[in-house]
Order: sequence, then structure tokens, then C-alpha cells
Amino acid sequence: MKLSIVVAFYNEEKMIEKTHSEISKQLQEMLGKAVDDYELVYVNDGSKDKTLTLMREITAQEPRVRFISFSRNFGRESAILSGLRYATGDAVMLMDGDLQHPPALIPDFVAAFKEGYDVVSGQRDRQGEPKPSTFFARLFYRLSNHLMDVQLTDGISEFKLFSRKAVDTILSLPEYNRFSKGIFSWIGFKEKVIPYKNHIREAGESKFGFRRSLNYAFQGIISFNDKPLRICIQFGFACIGFALLYLLAMFIAYFVKPEILVSGYFTTLAAIILFSGVQLISIGILGEYIGKIYYEVKRRPHYIVDETNIEKAKEDLVG
Repeated sequence: MKLSIVVAFYNEEKMIEKTHSEISKQLQEMLGKAVDDYELVYVNDGSKDKTLTLMREITAQEPRVRFISFSRNFGRESAILSGLRYATGDAVMLMDGDLQHPPALIPDFVAAFKEGYDVVSGQRDRQGEPKPSTFFARLFYRLSNHLMDVQLTDGISEFKLFSRKAVDTILSLPEYNRFSKGIFSWIGFKEKVIPYKNHIREAGESKFGFRRSLNYAFQGIISFNDKPLRICIQFGFACIGFALLYLLAMFIAYFVKPEILVSGYFTTLAAIILFSGVQLISIGILGEYIGKIYYEVKRRPHYIVDETNIEKAKEDLVG
């Protein structure tokens, strides 16, 4: 079998050489035993540091390394898509460029693939993570599994291996607004989960801060269900019901105990704030869905290739 390893890099000049060394060392030990051949597909997602320069140097020394460099930063989802699109292996494995996905587990993933699994997923624990990050991550998984049409498992990220059948299925999904966690779960297929200990980044900075993680989570929830729209409708009916009950109570009080009635200033103010908030939230949710439709109908490419040593990528420079 031929194994492809896809690694996306963004401003990883401090880690790219070590990452390449660790992955290559592991693959060389497997060559002729667990795998017959392998390739490394590196994606430079518009890095502003020396990542591309180092990537060129690695490629010049290693014939099995193929690289794609974007014209700007298009995001992790686009980098994953391009790597899957140009990988040629019988099995394709996704890994991070900061060694938080341990190369030592590659043989376990390949062994699971040979057992007949189309999807092999790594599941990390959360040891060593800040408590706020762990709290919000677990909260996201609880909310997403109640709201989304797919089920996500805490700790399972993009550290995965796919069979060629699974890769072709992922590539057949053309949507512009991509949420890989959801897509990987949605395609189904026989899956094996391999647990591993959380690895802390050795150098460089994480590209997923709190704000970006929050946006990514919201995008995932919106992308895989229409329940927020239904919640708006349900909340609207609840508000109407509450208002009718309140009017009925005031009407009864007018005849039973008129002395308890006041001018209504506070009630009017509270009602205005409540219903204004409901309207703004509903309009915002509608806007998110309309915005996604807007990007879908424009049919823009997911990424633009600026430089590559892959012939197929040269032929279609626009993804």
C-alpha cells in the first residue's frame, strides 16, 4: 500500500523541520514492512514567516515531499481539502504541523486500516490543557450533539486516516462552507478510534485562539442543521404565549383588584427590551444562513495555488 501524509502549516517556521524529521523517521522505519511506499503532502496556508522557504528546502532534499503554497491564508479547512485532493495514496492521513499529533502512532493507524477500517481517528485526552479551554470544548460538544445532525466525540479532531473510498466521498461534497469535523462524521463508514495522550505544543503559538475557536464552533453548528431557525420560531411562539397570559392577568386584575395596577412604565420598557432582543437574535441567525447561501452561490474556489511541485495542481492553479 501507499500511504499519504497531509500536513497543513501556517507560520510554523519553528516546527516544520522537526515535524518533517519526526514523520520521515517513522515512515522510513515502516517502509517495506507496513507500507510499500509513501508521500508527504505539505500545504503552506499563506504563512508570513519562513515556513515556505523551509518547505522549499525540504522538498529539494526529499523526493517524496510534495508541497502546495496558497496565495494567502485561506484557513485550515481549505488546506485540508487541498491536501486530500492531491494526495495519491491508498490511505491518506491528516496531521498537524506542530507535533501535537504524535508520529509514533502512524503504525497503529496503518494497522487499523489494514484491518478493514475506512476511517481511523485519534482521540486525545485533555491533560495539560487550561481548565477554561477544557470547559468550553466540552460545552461545545454537548451543545453540538443536541443541535447538529451529526454526532461529534470529544477529543477527536483532524488526526485521522482515511481509505481511498472515504477520501473520494469527502471530495465529492462540494460545499464552500466546510466544517471538517461534521463532514468526517457525516460520511459514516467503518471507524476505529485510537486514544492517545495530549501533547503540548513545543514551540510557536497556537493559531486557534478563543475567538477563532468560538467562530469555528458557531460555524459548525450552523452548517449541519437548521434547528436555530426552529428555535427562533419556538421562542417567538413562547413570547406570544407569555404576552397573552400577561394581558389576560392584567385584564382580570382590572376587574378584581384595580388598585394594584400601575402606570405600566416598567412593563412597557421590559416588553420593548425583550422583544427587541428576540428580533435581533432571530435576524442575526437568519443572516448567518443567508450569508452561507451567498457564499455558496458565488462558487468561488476554496483556495488559490500560488506555488507547487505537484503537476496536477499546476494544471488547475485555481482550486
